[in-house]
Amino acid sequence: MRLASILVALLLLPACQDQANGGGGGARAEIRVVGSSTVYPFTTTVAERFVATDPHAAAPVIESTGTGAGMKLFCAGIGAAHPDIEDASRRIKPGEYRSCAANGAGRLMEVRIGIDGIAFAQARNGPALPLTPALLYRALAATPGGRPNTARLWRDLRADLPAVPIQVYGPPTTSGTRDALAELILTRGCEDVDPAAKPLAARDPDAAKALCTRIREDGAYVDAGENDNLIVQKLGSNPNAIGVFGYSYLEENRDAVRGLPIAGVAPTYATIADGSYPGSRPLFLYVKKAHLDAVPGLRAFLRLYAQAWGPGGPLVKRGLIAAPDAVRAAAAQEIARETPLDPATLK
Repeated sequence: MRLASILVALLLLPACQDQANGGGGGARAEIRVVGSSTVYPFTTTVAERFVATDPHAAAPVIESTGTGAGMKLFCAGIGAAHPDIEDASRRIKPGEYRSCAANGAGRLMEVRIGIDGIAFAQARNGPALPLTPALLYRALAATPGGRPNTARLWRDLRADLPAVPIQVYGPPTTSGTRDALAELILTRGCEDVDPAAKPLAARDPDAAKALCTRIREDGAYVDAGENDNLIVQKLGSNPNAIGVFGYSYLEENRDAVRGLPIAGVAPTYATIADGSYPGSRPLFLYVKKAHLDAVPGLRAFLRLYAQAWGPGGPLVKRGLIAAPDAVRAAAAQEIARETPLDPATLK
């Protein structure tokens, strides 16, 4: 009997150490979050409130990896070795979900936390640039209209623009902001410039993606990494350049930079909230249901998020655009009911 008890205890030991890998209680005390640099300041704000409301709680560990890179970490599996939450500045892609599911992490919650806008900004003493999706496509695409991009100055694109170099500091390919730039701005500009783009997308999506969203690599677009504050600093030293980042960073740095209108619409709280600004986009959290019982405080952390994302709340003060009432109510219900994501809705 004693030998049998010892054997049972030995068999249960790995589960006690990492019961999240199977849906039970977890081995680590702290919540782990990876993902979007845009969502990062909002999640850190909630983390500060989480620790303040429970002095015994372990401080969450939050990494700004970019949405795409974060998805790779997040979808690698379940258990204490893997993150609990993915911050995302775009929706999870079907291929990313399949990767999650293949690694046992297919039971996810999708929570829309609010709205953001892709802001195009420059130093306050920079030259006026009346941007449009079509102009940005012609400036940044590798092959606008199917021909190699040879434009070096903004004036090369339009005679009334300044004769200053095209230089845009923006996010890397691992960033959800880069994905949103491609989808919301470059694709729209591509379709405005090239009437064949839409039919091509229906016939050959990969060819259309290459035509519309592949960004030039000759120095006009500078991959500035996931540190959006670094882009703000670069704009200060190069007034002719443009930076691309989330609206919250524009709000935090309005003393140093100004937002540039797109198609005549400036990036403001109101224009992003009502969708009139072309770069408006939703922001998300993805949460592993298997970790809800495994990681201490994970449910409480999500409830705090829901309490903080309303108009006048701490996240709006950090630059988040509050989602409409109905969207916030639905998201709060998803947290309360722990509603699983339906992968059939992904596209």
